[in-house]
Parts: sequence; structure tokens; C-alpha cells
Amino acid sequence: MTNTKDWQKIKEDSLNEDLAATDMQDEGIDDASGDDGDTADEHTNESLEYLSYQQLEEKLTLAEQQAHDHWEKLVRATAEVDNIRRRAERDISNAHRYGLEKLVNGLLPVVDSLEQAMISAQSNVDSAMYNGLDITMKMFLNVLEKMEVRQIDPQGQPFNPQLHEAMSIQESPDLAANSVMTVFQKGYLLNDRMIRPARVVVSKEKTQV
Repeated sequence: MTNTKDWQKIKEDSLNEDLAATDMQDEGIDDASGDDGDTADEHTNESLEYLSYQQLEEKLTLAEQQAHDHWEKLVRATAEVDNIRRRAERDISNAHRYGLEKLVNGLLPVVDSLEQAMISAQSNVDSAMYNGLDITMKMFLNVLEKMEVRQIDPQGQPFNPQLHEAMSIQESPDLAANSVMTVFQKGYLLNDRMIRPARVVVSKEKTQV
């Protein structure tokens, strides 16, 4: 009796076994994936759920401190910007108000020369020259006034050390003590800034004999 094998059946059984093994591997992967996902969720929940009150309070305190530090930095930065803006505005204002100081200083010797010429013409009784110089001086001073320059002529006024420079002190029977007897050189102000003080002789009380 011949023993023949059913090769077709053997082939089908082998294919079924391979398919079953593949299905089992796929199920294993799915189960592993599901376990990992559940594990991650559980870990996250546990990390939030199991923080103690003290730990939560420390985290809150740290967050408040960081917020306070950021606020202080913002306040300091804002204050610094405001200071820079105010300094810039002040510098611009001073440039407008005192930008002519160098020009005025250059013109003052011209004014002094005109005054000396007027004194000389008056002493020589040259009325025509004096009148011409007087008109020129008035025009010059008008121009200076338009430039916000004010002349200081303190003849007979009380001595003011902020505006006057005492060249000498002399006795005077006619003036009160600490008064301006003589003005050697007139002073000038540009707005409220001293360009040149008036140089003067100051009176003092007469010495009792």
C-alpha cells in the first residue's frame, strides 16, 4: 500500500499557521501601544495629582517673584526712557535759549568801543559825532534785545554780587554804603544766563575821624 501525502492540505495548514502568528504579533503591538499611552496619561495625572500643597505654594511664590522682577525691570526701563526724553528736551531748549552766547560774547567788545567813543566825543564837545554814535549804540542795543540780551547798568543801585563784580571799594559821602558808585564796564544777560557781570566801584561808609 502506497503512503501518499496530501501536499495541498499541508500547504494550507502552513499558511494558516503563518497568518495566526502574524495576528498574534499585531495584537501584541497594539497592546503595548495601549499600555504606553495609558502609562503616559497616568504619569501626567499623577504628577499633577500628587504635588503637595507646599510644592504648589513654592511654585506660586516663584511665579510671583518672577512677575515682580519683570515688573521692576519694566518700571526702571520706563523711568530711564522718561529721563532721556526730559534731558533731550532740556538740551534742545538750552540750545534755543543760549545758542547765541558765543556770538554775543564776540559783539560785546564792539559795544564797549562804541561807549568809549561816545565818552570821548562828549568830553570833546563834538555833538555831531556824539549824536551819530548814540544812534548807532541804540540800534545795536535794539538788535541785542531782539536776541534776548539785556544790558546791566547798575549806576547808583545797591551792589548785587550775582550781577556785579566789585573792582574796588571807596568812601562816598553821597551814596549809601554798598551802593554802585561807578560802572567801569556794563554787564549783559542772555535770557537768565550771565554773559558778563557789570564791573563796578562800590561805596562804603565814610570813616569817622
